[in-house]
Amino acid sequence: MNILEAVVLGAVEGLTEFLPISSTGHLTILESVFGHSPDDPDITAFTAIIQVGAVLATLLYFRADFARLIAAWARGVARREYRDDLDYRQAWAVIIGTIPIGVVGLLFKDQIETTLRSLWFVGAALILWSGVMYYADRTAAQDRIEKDVTWKDTLIIGVVQCLALIPGVSRSGATMSAGLLRGLDRVTVTKLSFYLSVPALAAAGALQLVTEFDAISKGVGWPATITATAVSFAVAYVAVAWLLKYVAKHTYSVFVGYRLVLGVIVLTLAATGAVAAS
Repeated sequence: MNILEAVVLGAVEGLTEFLPISSTGHLTILESVFGHSPDDPDITAFTAIIQVGAVLATLLYFRADFARLIAAWARGVARREYRDDLDYRQAWAVIIGTIPIGVVGLLFKDQIETTLRSLWFVGAALILWSGVMYYADRTAAQDRIEKDVTWKDTLIIGVVQCLALIPGVSRSGATMSAGLLRGLDRVTVTKLSFYLSVPALAAAGALQLVTEFDAISKGVGWPATITATAVSFAVAYVAVAWLLKYVAKHTYSVFVGYRLVLGVIVLTLAATGAVAAS
């Protein structure tokens, strides 16, 4: 992979990771357009590793929040009298919400990295999940705020997050939709989506880094991978700040419309053979 391709893919990852339009779906499409096979071990590893750039951007942007939650969790674990603290309960909620995607990701790792990387799945998922997002956005009560989030909420959201292992569904799209259907407001579910992304994406990137180090070295190459990760970090930081401001005043309609158009384009490209479906 040349550096220009790496810059483009890193920018797309950073921009789309937290928007409900599927970063993995976009990367799968572009990797196919660039002539790479998305289900090759080095490309699959590259896709997971550059997401770490977005994770670092999230940690930096929400550093005060994460520091507060970690400190509260540590205090609560050490001493019972701190366990009624809201931050302690929210920290556990994030931990519990992360467990489902870790279990499902490991159990279906082979299918996720091969069969589901087909453009047929990407296009179909972009279109079908748009309906779920539209329904959640239009019918949600949004009468609960951040302090109302419970472990039950994050467990349900975490289970729904597992669907994001299908490229095209979108991890943020899945978590935001589930949160809205739980009655949480848009800003709260967006922040919760950011929180849940950190352990999930960091673990996926670390796993691929360890297991596919040689594949990256012999395939994509580390210069391209490191470049894409750095670009992903820079773009994601800006995207996080923009999205929080956007959802405070707007619905998800623009994302739903974009997903529908892109899904149709992807399926058309796959059907005509203009781009290899897998």
